[in-house]
Amino acid sequence: MQSSDILFQPVKVGEVELPNRIVMASMSRARTDNPEHIPVALQAEYYRQRASAGLILSEGTWPSEEAIGALHVPGLFTERQAEGWKQVTDTVHAAGGRIFVQLGHCGAASHPDLHGGRLPLAPSAISLEQPVFTPDGFKTSPIPQAMTLGDIERTIGDYARATRLARQAGFDGVELHGIVGYLIPEFLHDRFNLREDRYGGSVENRARFPLEVLEAMIGEWSAGRIGLKLSPGVGLGKLQPTAQTLSTYEYLVSRVAELKIAYLQLYHPAGELGGTPVAALGEGTARYFRRFYDGTIMANGGLTLESARALLDAGDADLVSFGAPYIANPDLVERFRQGLPLASADPETYYQGGEHGYTDYPPAS
Repeated sequence: MQSSDILFQPVKVGEVELPNRIVMASMSRARTDNPEHIPVALQAEYYRQRASAGLILSEGTWPSEEAIGALHVPGLFTERQAEGWKQVTDTVHAAGGRIFVQLGHCGAASHPDLHGGRLPLAPSAISLEQPVFTPDGFKTSPIPQAMTLGDIERTIGDYARATRLARQAGFDGVELHGIVGYLIPEFLHDRFNLREDRYGGSVENRARFPLEVLEAMIGEWSAGRIGLKLSPGVGLGKLQPTAQTLSTYEYLVSRVAELKIAYLQLYHPAGELGGTPVAALGEGTARYFRRFYDGTIMANGGLTLESARALLDAGDADLVSFGAPYIANPDLVERFRQGLPLASADPETYYQGGEHGYTDYPPAS
């Protein structure tokens, strides 16, 4: 490693000082094994082990009961959940780390079995036909219930309350989950958002919901404590990029730039994009959207040490986030710093196993 290696240079992100530019990306690990969705001590240890990251982004976390779309995932919509997260943030801070919570709503990618028999809420009554992990195994997501204006208003309020609880729980900030095929991408999508009110139709109307969520979150804290993650080139189930995808996200990203949030995280897909409606992203999602966003950009998606460094050196991104490498390498920053080989994770324990495959991966030395 050269002393001038940009990966290990400090950077200020919004209101938060980071010691390096290596971020632990959000990954659901399904260890919140209680019906109240309260983080447990095991999760505090998991994040503590990875506190050398410039920034930790928590696993996706429900901002409301209506947001739930999978088993064993934590929430942040009750005082008891906030108390559970306080144990996590205190532990991370004691180890010298910084941590944002990622708040996400599954929208149509859910199932009545997770909602007491009620249909999941979405912009329009269109099924994603997506497998959902329920107490009885995987089931296909049904046709959801189209949200009323009241539902939308309440959901925006849920994000605001979760942001308030995040501050109370000791997080350093909040990231809004806007990727793949969950609620926010559903609002942005021209074939899944068929609304005829102010939240549907034009690009401006389809982008209204995420912008209003961000504004509500900023109102509960400050712009410098809020991040946003988007994945223009990636879909879920039947929700895939269309001819309107790029123009929609160009507009959204340009508007987000005006809010002066802490950062924008952009996920780049692993597959070949040639011949798709988003072929223009082929040379990199972060690079493509840099022209629309003058703030801090975080690049995510299948990065290696070499590709991450290249993105930073080129100015296409200011931060780089890693998901899967952090599963088996709690000391990923030090391994990168010393040029040490990376350990391999056991996929069988990604979403089950308690301590095994979660907190029992040793550091390199």
